[in-house]
Amino acid sequence: MAWLAPVTLSGRHATLEPLARDHCADLQAAVRDGELWRLWYTAIPAPDGMAAEIDRRLGLQATGSMLPFAVRSTATGRVIGMTTYMNVDQKNRRVEIGSTWYAQSAQRTALNTECKRMLLGHAFETLECVAVEFRTSFFNAASRRAIERLGARQDGILRNHTRHVDGTLRDTVVFSILPHEWPAVKSHLEFQLAR
Repeated sequence: MAWLAPVTLSGRHATLEPLARDHCADLQAAVRDGELWRLWYTAIPAPDGMAAEIDRRLGLQATGSMLPFAVRSTATGRVIGMTTYMNVDQKNRRVEIGSTWYAQSAQRTALNTECKRMLLGHAFETLECVAVEFRTSFFNAASRRAIERLGARQDGILRNHTRHVDGTLRDTVVFSILPHEWPAVKSHLEFQLAR
C-alpha cells in the first residue's frame, strides 16, 4: 500500500472523498457560485475546464505526487469544492495542502476549518508528516489570512516562483505547521469548530 493512499475523511460539516470523474457536474455548479475562475491570482478552472482539471489531478495522483479530494457539504449533500495533498515528498514525509477552492457560499464557514482539521490530523496522526505546507499567491490576501488563522507560520516568500494564469510572475508565500505545533493548532481548530 502506498504511503499516501486514497481515503475518505468525515466530519460534522463536510466529507472529503477521493476525487472522481463523476464529481464533475457538482464541481461545475460549485465553481459558478462566485465565478471563481475570474480571480486572476488563482488557478481555479472554469466550468468548461472542470473535466480536464479532474483528469489532471487524477493523473498527478497516479504518479504519487498528489492526493485529490472532492469536498462534500453535509448540509446540502452536494460537492462544493476540491482540495489536495500535493507536492508529496514520501521520502521526507512532507505534504502541502493546497489547490483548494470552495463555492463562494461555503467560504468563511466552519466547513473550511473542519476540512483543514481533518487533513492536518490525517497528515500528522496517520502519515506522521514532519511538516505540512501551505502556499498561496502574495496577492491572495484572503487565503493568507485564512492560513494564518489556522495557526500556520510564515516561512518566507519565494520571489518570481511561478506564473499566474494570466502569465504574470507570482510571488509565493510559504507557510507550514510542524509536528510539535500540531497539538496547539489542533486545540485551536477544535475551539473554533465548537463556537
